[in-house]
Amino acid sequence: MEKDNIAVGLDIGTTKIVAMIGKKNEYGKLEILGIGKSKSLGVARGVVNNITQTIQSIQQAILEAETNSGYKIKDVVVGIAGQHIRSIQHTDYISRSNPEEVIGEKDIQLLIDQVNKLAMLPGEEIIHVLPQEFKIDGQSEIKEPIGMYGGRLESSFHVVVGQASSIRNVGRCIQSSGIELSGLTLEPLASADAVLSQEEKEAGVALIDIGGGTTDLAIFKDGIIRHTAVIPFGGNVITEDIKEGCSIIEKQAELLKIKFGSAWPGENKDNEIVSIPGLRGREPKEISLKNLSKIIHARVVEIVEQVFAEIKAYGHEDPRKKLIAGIVLTGGGAQLKHIKQLVEYITGMDTRIGYPNEHLAGNSSEEISSPLFATAVGLVMNSIENSTESAVRVEVVNEQPRVVYKNVPPVTKQRYEVEENYVERVETFEQSGDVKNNVAVEESTEVKIRRSFFDRYVDKIKDFLDNAE
Repeated sequence: MEKDNIAVGLDIGTTKIVAMIGKKNEYGKLEILGIGKSKSLGVARGVVNNITQTIQSIQQAILEAETNSGYKIKDVVVGIAGQHIRSIQHTDYISRSNPEEVIGEKDIQLLIDQVNKLAMLPGEEIIHVLPQEFKIDGQSEIKEPIGMYGGRLESSFHVVVGQASSIRNVGRCIQSSGIELSGLTLEPLASADAVLSQEEKEAGVALIDIGGGTTDLAIFKDGIIRHTAVIPFGGNVITEDIKEGCSIIEKQAELLKIKFGSAWPGENKDNEIVSIPGLRGREPKEISLKNLSKIIHARVVEIVEQVFAEIKAYGHEDPRKKLIAGIVLTGGGAQLKHIKQLVEYITGMDTRIGYPNEHLAGNSSEEISSPLFATAVGLVMNSIENSTESAVRVEVVNEQPRVVYKNVPPVTKQRYEVEENYVERVETFEQSGDVKNNVAVEESTEVKIRRSFFDRYVDKIKDFLDNAE
C-alpha cells in the first residue's frame, strides 16, 4: 500500500499562528486533516520580536493541530514575510562545455546555484531564486529550455532577499518548539498557489494579501512571477485607528471592525449608532457607524494606494505588462465589507476576493475555505510539492497496552498478547485466588491518542517543575 504524503504548513502571522496538516486525495485535491490556531504573541509586522512568546504560540497551534488530526508533526514549511523582504531582477548565464549535449535539469540547477552566490548587502540572505524567461544562444523568450541544444544558457531571475537575522529567528522558534524546519516560502507566493488559477497567472494578475501586520503583493504575467513586495501595514493599523478615534479598547475596536466595519463610508446613514459597554461600570459609549466607516476608509485607501504604487512600479501601464485578470484580494483584511468596490474605484482594475477552495477537497469545512487561511493552504501545497513526510499517525505500537481490569485479585506475573490494538488473550501464572471474573476492557485507538497527548502534557509540566526547583 502506498504511503500517504502528509504535509504540514505553519503560517506565523502578526495576529494569528496557523498550523495545518493535509494530504492529497485520490482526485489530486487537498484534504485537510487537522488545523490548529493560536493568538500570535511576539510577532510584529511579520517579524519575530519576542522569541519566548512566539515559541509558546507555535507550540499551542501545533498541539491543537496534532490533537485534531491524530498525527504527530515532525517538520513544517514556514511562510516568511515582513518589511525586511525585498526583491531584485537579475540576469545570469553559463557557458556549456558541450553544446551538442541536450540541456538538462543539472544545467538549470548550475545556473540557479550561480545566482545563489550573488553578493548581498551586509546582513541579507537570498530566500528564493525564481527563473523567468530563458535565452539559448541569443534565442529569447524560451519558457522551457530542457531538451534543447545550445552552448550559452541565459536566464532572467526574480530574486527574493530578506534579513538573515529575521530568518534565523524564525528557524530558532521552530526548532525550540520541538519540530524541524523543512522549507521557507515567501508568504505571497504561498497565497498565490492557493487562490490563483493558471489562466489568471498567464493573463496577468496582482495578488494582494491583506494580513494583520503586513500587506503582501505578488504580480504574475505569462505564468511567471514578475514582482513581489511586502508593505508594512495591515489590518492591525485599521484597528489601532478605530481604538484611537473612538477612545475604546483594542478588543472592542477589533469587534467593531469585523461586525460593523465598511471600507465605503457613503452607505451608512447619520443616525446609525452602535453602543459599546463602558469599562468597569462606566457609561456606555455611542459610536456612529458613519464615523467608523470614515476611519476605516482613510486607512484602507492608504494601504491600497501603497500597493497600487508598487503595481505601477512593475510597469502595469505598459501594454505588454498589462494585468488583464486585474487584482485578487485575500487574507483576513479581504473580508472587510465593500473593500472590493473600493479597490476597483482606486485602481480602475477588475477585482475579486480570492478563496482557497479551488484546491481543497469537496468535504472541507467553510472555515478553511476562508481567505484568512489562504497562506496556510498554500504552505501545505508547497510541502506536498517537496514530497516531505512531515507528520506520522500516532499509534501505540511499542508501548505496553493499557488494560483496565474489574474485580481483579492480586496477580504476580502476567503475559499479554496484542494484535492490532486488541487484547486477544490473558494468561496468568503463579496466581493466587480465583481469576474467572477477570474482565479486560479494551481502549479504542482514539482514547489512546488522547491519553498519549495528555501524558505528554503532564510530563512537560513535571519537567518544568523539576527544573524550577
